[in-house]
Amino acid sequence: MAPMGIRLSPIGIAVFCLLAAGVIYHLYAGVLSSRFASFRQKSTVDLRDLLALSIEAAELGGLEVKRIREDDTLEEKTKGKTKEGASELLTKGDLNSHRKMFYLIKNTYPHIQVNSEEHDNAEGEATIWTRNIPKEILEKVSEGKKVSAERITVWIDPLDATQEYTENLRKYVTTMVCVAVDGDPVIGVIHKPFTGYTAWGFVGKGASVAPRASYNTNSPKVIVSRSHSGTVKKFAQTAFGNNTEIIPAGGAGYKVLALLDPNDEEHEKADIYIHVTFIKKWDICAGDAILKSVGGQMTTLKGEQIDYTGSEGNTGGLLASIKNDHKDLVKRLPNLEEN
Repeated sequence: MAPMGIRLSPIGIAVFCLLAAGVIYHLYAGVLSSRFASFRQKSTVDLRDLLALSIEAAELGGLEVKRIREDDTLEEKTKGKTKEGASELLTKGDLNSHRKMFYLIKNTYPHIQVNSEEHDNAEGEATIWTRNIPKEILEKVSEGKKVSAERITVWIDPLDATQEYTENLRKYVTTMVCVAVDGDPVIGVIHKPFTGYTAWGFVGKGASVAPRASYNTNSPKVIVSRSHSGTVKKFAQTAFGNNTEIIPAGGAGYKVLALLDPNDEEHEKADIYIHVTFIKKWDICAGDAILKSVGGQMTTLKGEQIDYTGSEGNTGGLLASIKNDHKDLVKRLPNLEEN
């Protein structure tokens, strides 16, 4: 006897089972559809949002860098040697900034690849992005651009110019975030913790900085690393003549800003940036993106674009310029092995 005194024929039972199966299928399909939609939403990132997040991360890290330097609690130690044999320094400022920057980005977008100069085993920060998009970004970047998270690689430098940081040469110190899509630098942020200045660029969308009115490549000012200015001086003067002025400076972020107009009287002004040795991608990716966003270029010394996927190192040196015939500059460079 069926429930409620209803007797079903074999055909009725079959129809009932089919109807029940249909209801279950649609309910299950609805749950799957909802889950797939949620997954797609999580694995898709709006680059304008990521720009705002990158600025917040750089500035948050910068607060730690500044606080620790002013408190004189650096806890300096050596973490290894560079390929040239110089000591690579590590401070509490590097590590604290790393934790703030890395976890802010990773907690907000867990599906994207984040590469940082520093690593530690400390418990992660619980910070999440405020979702605040600065007015300047809304004005200059009218709409976002969504891309798949798997195409994105974020490079962060929690403290650029650690050597100078330990020497209290504060003007050279920056924190940086770069967003690369399919290996191309698309978003760059360079923050100066001790002045509060932040430069950003979003290729094809806008930037907070601009090129200077003119640049000199006949007798240029070339900005180079303090650690090997003598080597680069010979290299640059072979390319551009004996009147080439060499500006030794710390920090790749600082050097890129020297090619632009950072609205800072302390900041040296240069026409070209040259680096002739191995350099890490978190040192240069942000500057590369900012330069490209305002019409400049950063390449290897052979004129090749730098791929910001895979390994952390760039072995081809770099040449950065703006408002110049970059290909012509590359042609003027001597063979590095001959110098």
